[in-house]
Amino acid sequence: MKTTSRLFVFLLVILSVAAAALTLAAHKVPSDSHYLAFVGTYTNNTESKGIYAFDFDAATGKLKPRGLAAATPDPSWVVIHPNGKFAYSVNESGKQSAITAFSIDAKSAKLTQLNQMSALGEDPCHLSFDKTGKYLFVANYTSGNVVVFPILPDGKLGEPTANVKDTGTLGPNKERQEGPHAHWVEASPDNRFVFVSDLGLDAILSYRFDASKGALTPNDPPFAKVSPGAGPRHAAFSPTGNFFYVVSELNSTVTVFAYDPAKGALKEIQVAQNLPRDFKGRNDDAEIYVGEKWLFASNRGHDSITVHAIHPNGKSTYAANETLKLAGIFSTGGKEPRHFAIDPTGRYLLAENQNSNSIVVFAIDPATGALKQVSQTEGIPSPICLVFYPAP
Repeated sequence: MKTTSRLFVFLLVILSVAAAALTLAAHKVPSDSHYLAFVGTYTNNTESKGIYAFDFDAATGKLKPRGLAAATPDPSWVVIHPNGKFAYSVNESGKQSAITAFSIDAKSAKLTQLNQMSALGEDPCHLSFDKTGKYLFVANYTSGNVVVFPILPDGKLGEPTANVKDTGTLGPNKERQEGPHAHWVEASPDNRFVFVSDLGLDAILSYRFDASKGALTPNDPPFAKVSPGAGPRHAAFSPTGNFFYVVSELNSTVTVFAYDPAKGALKEIQVAQNLPRDFKGRNDDAEIYVGEKWLFASNRGHDSITVHAIHPNGKSTYAANETLKLAGIFSTGGKEPRHFAIDPTGRYLLAENQNSNSIVVFAIDPATGALKQVSQTEGIPSPICLVFYPAP
């Protein structure tokens, strides 16, 4: 009996060690776990001077300030070129709005201005690249237009190749939807189409994109509608490219579309709520991120991150016509989470709390999608956008 008991205990120990090893492997951090992060801010009526740099340690989930990377006005959106050599920011300054190109010195965490071009519109709020990396797309919010700039070999911006005005029927919100408001722009996975989320029109506009000329022409169909008064803000394709998700600012929802890559067409299949049913206060949804298992959306006012589970391949098994299922809503530990970012390892979510001048880092539970705070960095003036520098 004693021998049998000892053998049983020994086997339990072996199984426990094996299970622990598998758990560590599932959460393994890359050997090079250090990344550079750039944070865009608002400088008008704040203490900010521009874009700030941080070191991020993916082994601990902590940020370390590196100081001012570039002094530039209202860089509320920052992107890194796929080649890792250049960065681009908006200068969201009304009629004086511009787009600035920078070279990146990773060692010093500094950005050096290469050139600056007029945004050809008011209050640019989103930037993205075409899939070749040869063009930069700009969404101008107040003027409701989209501009395409070629990226020259030295990283500078060239003369624009396209400038299109959003057109369509305005939404019913007289205060927020008084005109077209381009809020997000991005190319389709195959680079044949460009989509624009327009808050004022309650529409996702679709353009055909000619990558040889940098030209945009209306697609057929030219748009897909969301619910009246929803106010679509940002959007994201699924990793497979078969689905398209839109977070709407005014009604705090995520609209799920099936995507037809042959036609560049969107078909609505679900609208999911981001707020608790009993919440009655003011809220403006802001950012969205779509992974293989989880969709994250930020709520300003409720000051939280909503997590939705995504059914594999977008199939509807949770309920009729549902591909998303609410997994949880988690406080961001601050005020006005305008933007958040997922770190390069996929283990952390970093929420930038604009009105509390903080960035809070959360570990993402890979099994449930739940967020658990692991660190908080204070004293960051008006953090608006965070982008990671690609790992070497």
